[in-house]
Amino acid sequence: MPDFTSTSAIKTKLKFILLLAFCAFFRHSAVANHEEATHSDTTKHESSVAHTGGSKSHEGAEKPIGDQISNMILGHIGDNHDWDAFGHHIILPLPVILYTKSKGLEFFMSSHFEHGHAEYKGYKLINSGAKIVWADGNKIESIYDFSLTKVAVTLLLGSLIIILIFLSVAKAYRKRVGKAPRGFQNLIESLILFIRDSVIKSSVGPRYKEFMPLLLSIFWFIFIINLMGQIPFFPGGANATGNIAIPLVLATTIFLYVTVNGNKSFWKHILLPDVPYALYILIVPIEILGFFLRPFVLMLRLFANITAGHIIILGFFSLIFIFGSMQTWIGIAVSPASVAFTIFMGMLELLVCFLQAFVFTLLSSLYIGMAIEDHGHHKPEKAHTH
Repeated sequence: MPDFTSTSAIKTKLKFILLLAFCAFFRHSAVANHEEATHSDTTKHESSVAHTGGSKSHEGAEKPIGDQISNMILGHIGDNHDWDAFGHHIILPLPVILYTKSKGLEFFMSSHFEHGHAEYKGYKLINSGAKIVWADGNKIESIYDFSLTKVAVTLLLGSLIIILIFLSVAKAYRKRVGKAPRGFQNLIESLILFIRDSVIKSSVGPRYKEFMPLLLSIFWFIFIINLMGQIPFFPGGANATGNIAIPLVLATTIFLYVTVNGNKSFWKHILLPDVPYALYILIVPIEILGFFLRPFVLMLRLFANITAGHIIILGFFSLIFIFGSMQTWIGIAVSPASVAFTIFMGMLELLVCFLQAFVFTLLSSLYIGMAIEDHGHHKPEKAHTH
């Protein structure tokens, strides 16, 4: 009989090594963010001193640690025109595509901005690299930004990953016609059948096959994009579904599907409910408000949960530097608990990635099912007499 004890010990050691590497990377990345924020604040302060005639005071030379951590967290959960692939040591520039009435269409790489420290062609980056504005503050001409930002590239990469996953599964089916699925093919099929039978079929009803392509695409899109957000280095790290624009588009898509596919019974239930006419003044506005609030809740649930997860993880890890700014030994003493909570939340977020995709698909299925449900009452058949 094989010795599984030694195999288990090797796996345990490997997990421990991976855990240490994971903690070391986060520590290295956070220190890099801290040093970058300090360098940026010092540079800005020195520049302002030069403009004011050289009078320099020690006060204000560096922002408090709380402000630096706030900027780091807000910079992470926001969008960006470049990609910190591995901390601040390897920064991938992204394409900048701008249109202005005076200059027309312009294309260049975000590396010209030097991570927000330089101006280029009269433009500059603000809000931790999230927004491009005129370097001349007096200029009010509109800038139309069509750039491929960090979130936009994440969506493209996530879509590419989904296509590759299902192309490989389809290839496996062609090779193993009539045989039971195995390996990765079995995993994907199990998830698809679970979503189909437990969510879509039971919520939408007999017409579930019409909406399966949409709902399965939404589930896999949210799930893969959420998982990519949990990877702390390229091609992950972007807070894509935590960007309000992405849940907004997904919720709007469901809203349009419900509006277009809603049957006569659905609209009658909203506009002409089966209640006394005296109650219409109360019931109809509530039904109309609920019709518009459903996609809003759908959007807000996904946005808030994913964003909160990223903030909590970074907040727990930042405790090391908050307490370390008081006394170094306090930061060292706090670090084991801080790293433990960070790892725990990281593991919990892996579950949340699936749950949010599941819940979004479930609620979308329920809304579509309500819109296409036949509310007609069938009369009982008369008994035949012999």
